[in-house]
Amino acid sequence: MSSGLQEWLDLVDEHDRVIGRVERDRAWRERLPVRVVNAFLVNSRGELWIPRRTRTKKTFPDSLDLSVGGHVGAGETYEAAFRRETREELNLDVDTLPWREIAAFSPFGTGLSAFMRVYEIRSDAAPAYNPADFSGAEWLRPRQVLSRVAGGEPSKGDLAELVRRCYGEEHGD
Repeated sequence: MSSGLQEWLDLVDEHDRVIGRVERDRAWRERLPVRVVNAFLVNSRGELWIPRRTRTKKTFPDSLDLSVGGHVGAGETYEAAFRRETREELNLDVDTLPWREIAAFSPFGTGLSAFMRVYEIRSDAAPAYNPADFSGAEWLRPRQVLSRVAGGEPSKGDLAELVRRCYGEEHGD
């Protein structure tokens, strides 16, 4: 990176045990197993708050995204990363809202990009999101998200699979 700043991640084995450290760009370039967190903001009607990534994002520009997503830094826990990413991306303090972990996945045998924990945050209010991350957002039923992605709308790589795995094909009718 030209700035000289490197983001270090824990390199993990097939059982999600830390075996070293790796620079973020190298991890993705070589498809090495690392950890990420994702979260869905869900309202009382069962709709997911689905943001659109900014056009300037390095990966998946101008694409539908999860409500929250990010890497677990080297030495950081999944929950600490979830709290940090939610604060950075949505300007929300999860201590003020109901939330829970809803899933844990491995990249082995799932087709997902990394080891991940998925969280659900409950709120009927759209967050004051970080405009460096997102250009807009809308509340969508899980089926609407899947339909739009299936119809060719650009989306972050794991979005549709996580909606399917966490909310099912039939949820939200």
